[in-house]
Amino acid sequence: MNFFKKAYCRTYQAIFRLALPLLPYKDPQMLKDEVEIVTVLQQTQISCVLLVTTKELFTRGLCSSLIKTLNKNNITVIIYSDTVPNPTTDNVETALQLYQQQNCQGLIAFGGGSAMDCAKAVGARVANPNKTLAQMKGILKVHKKIPTLIAVPTTAGTGSETTLAAVITDSKTRLKYAINDFPLIPSYALLDAKLTVGLPPDITANTGMDALTHAVEAYIGQSTTKQTRECALNATKLIFENLLTAYKYGDNMQARENMLVASFNAGKAFSKSYVGYVHAIAHSLGGKYNVAHGFANAVILPYVLKKYGKTIYKKLWQMGVYAKLFDKTLSYENGAKLFISKIEELNKQMNIDNHIDQIQEQDIPTLAQRAEKEANPLYPVPKLLTAKQLEEIYLEVKNGK
Repeated sequence: MNFFKKAYCRTYQAIFRLALPLLPYKDPQMLKDEVEIVTVLQQTQISCVLLVTTKELFTRGLCSSLIKTLNKNNITVIIYSDTVPNPTTDNVETALQLYQQQNCQGLIAFGGGSAMDCAKAVGARVANPNKTLAQMKGILKVHKKIPTLIAVPTTAGTGSETTLAAVITDSKTRLKYAINDFPLIPSYALLDAKLTVGLPPDITANTGMDALTHAVEAYIGQSTTKQTRECALNATKLIFENLLTAYKYGDNMQARENMLVASFNAGKAFSKSYVGYVHAIAHSLGGKYNVAHGFANAVILPYVLKKYGKTIYKKLWQMGVYAKLFDKTLSYENGAKLFISKIEELNKQMNIDNHIDQIQEQDIPTLAQRAEKEANPLYPVPKLLTAKQLEEIYLEVKNGK
């Protein structure tokens, strides 16, 4: 990367880092159960909500208890259940029409990151009816307060219940982009481990590794705070202690609860400290090939960490020591390399491949350009990479080496 672009990226990031304490971040208010959702809606005089979920969750009846509880308390629930993985602009516009036609007053996101991203984007469109989603792409372009949004995560991974981001795929171009603004942070979140018990093992694995990626990228970046570092370390330790158990023994409630806490903390960490090239690459693959986001992050993470090299040895060592993966006697370099190998080992134990077959070599230059544009200058990565350097990572991820 040439000197002037590098200087621009680092200056841009430094300004955001200085402004961080002044920005209006908020944590969602935690709810204990469905009854508290009713209380919130009654207190805010909301009598009709749009519940955004997926076909699978709705068909399996996971939403039924909440819907019945709301209906018993005279709250009308309008269902939008066509959200797809990597939610699209078409998803958002169809859900928006339903929201408007049924005179909804609030939103409930029920599901994983896809449902929450879709609901956030619907809220952004409600608040800005004359703006397209593309016009709100990037940083701080929503501006206006969105309708009350309650997040009910059914996976332990995305942390979207804590974040200011909604990631959407353009239905026509397949370009995947993020909308980032403070009004998108949900007002309330219900963390109920029982909702995650029925998750298939592969989704438990992929979403858990998504949370680990959030924690790692937040911690090794250059815009951390004491709070985000603590959240990232706590999340990393919980994930290494509980993810494999949740994967093997899906009905282990303690492991499920700990993973929800880990996901929440990782979300808090990256919401303020941002992510890095792992996410930029994963977003490009999700948009182009519809690769599941958590799976993409899981595969890509070790490759990007190795590319950063010695710039992150000390920080990875710190994470490994805190997670009790090894003791302090190891050198920074050996500890960092062992930390990366532990990630690879965890992937292998959960049958996550070390490559992504869908990548087509002729697409790599365009994918790398999209990832570079997303990441630079926004993401405060430990080492700046060019599109050409990112192409090398795509090839490694494609070939598994």
